[in-house]
Amino acid sequence: MRYHTAPAAALKALETAARHLSFTRAAEELNITQSAVSHQIKHLEALWDVKLFDRRPRRLELTTAGRALAPIVREFFASLDEALGSIHREGEDNALRVETLPTFAAKWLVPRLQDFRDAQAGTDVWLSTAIRETFDLGDADIAIHMSRGEYPAHDSWKLIDEFVYPVCRPKFLDRHGSPATPEDLCRFPLLLRHHEILTPAWEFWFDFTGVPESVYEKALREGTHFPDSNLALQAAFEGQGIALGRHALVRDDVASGRLVRLFPGIVCPFDLSYYVVAPRGRVERPIVAAFRDWVMAEAAAFGGDAQE
Repeated sequence: MRYHTAPAAALKALETAARHLSFTRAAEELNITQSAVSHQIKHLEALWDVKLFDRRPRRLELTTAGRALAPIVREFFASLDEALGSIHREGEDNALRVETLPTFAAKWLVPRLQDFRDAQAGTDVWLSTAIRETFDLGDADIAIHMSRGEYPAHDSWKLIDEFVYPVCRPKFLDRHGSPATPEDLCRFPLLLRHHEILTPAWEFWFDFTGVPESVYEKALREGTHFPDSNLALQAAFEGQGIALGRHALVRDDVASGRLVRLFPGIVCPFDLSYYVVAPRGRVERPIVAAFRDWVMAEAAAFGGDAQE
């Protein structure tokens, strides 16, 4: 039996809703209304004569049919993106599009990037940055992203495990003194984030070190809030307070003495790691494979020992 061809918009609604298990979050990603997502799903269910989701109170579940069809639709869009990308890249083999997180780009990748360009003479690197809770490569050939390593329809390689710890300028301690315990840190000005996508929050570190919420909650309501780690670290460089730093972003500054690591005996692993990610099969392109191999070698040389 032949079934009617589904509209692309309805297929995209299925793929996105299946990934989020939420019509609301699917609507946010697709920039349409929740009712539009629900309408597209109902259209597919009528077109194919199947039920795709069980709509339960406060949550969504894929049915058996939904679990069978959603990966096929996801693979279709991934293959389409790959084919279109290949078409547009014809004659542009000397261009490499790399996407990563803004602060990781500024503090880790860019200082090392000239070595890659020197080794790959004639290659144009197009670097872009984005903070995405839901991974999407867009037009990039390869990306460095933070996650728990779940990348359907992509190839991925773990790059660096991450740790977090408080950091500040030496002159800040000269002026304010040094905190004696993690709990004592709450009386110091803390540099805060108001977006915490892919970023450890102070609550994460305080909970790990056993500081009661009743002690730290007031300290986390007051002070300056920054939109990204780069600005919070810049404020720490200016002596304005104590930032919660990711090891990959602050290790070089700690080693040089520009920043001081507080409580070096406390090693707090972050629950996300850095991964190199590429569309499935993209590393068959020599320049993409070369970047993957180079950045993996750089990460191995960098190391991940948060106790150093």
